[in-house]
Amino acid sequence: MPVQFFSQNISFGLKKKNAVRKFLLSIIQKEKKKCGEINFIFCNDEFLLALNKKFLKHTYLTDILTFQYPDSKKLSSDIFISIPRVKENAKNFGVQFENELHRVIIHGILHLCGYKDKTSGKKKEMRKQENYYLKNSFLVRI
Repeated sequence: MPVQFFSQNISFGLKKKNAVRKFLLSIIQKEKKKCGEINFIFCNDEFLLALNKKFLKHTYLTDILTFQYPDSKKLSSDIFISIPRVKENAKNFGVQFENELHRVIIHGILHLCGYKDKTSGKKKEMRKQENYYLKNSFLVRI
């Protein structure tokens, strides 16, 4: 399977794995990219913070880190997502946990497709694409 889901240092199981996988593959296709091996690893804040410090030299919490493999022909990556961060963000934004989790998962895929979010303009474009895919997602209907 090109898209896999794992957990590390947390007890978490993604609901509707096959539907999420199918949806992510449709995004990759719509973005005119080819899918390699993409691993989503759900973890806790401490695990993600340790990765953030070690590899990016950042000392703050985040909800997602995307480590793309060097193969430039296909999208291949390990994408780490902090479940506690996603839960807190969902609460802060007044949305359901699954909605926020899907947004973060889409965010990781969009990074792989070449979208950036370091400037306000790029962040706005990323959010626009996240909203587009969330709105058109069959995940919200199943």
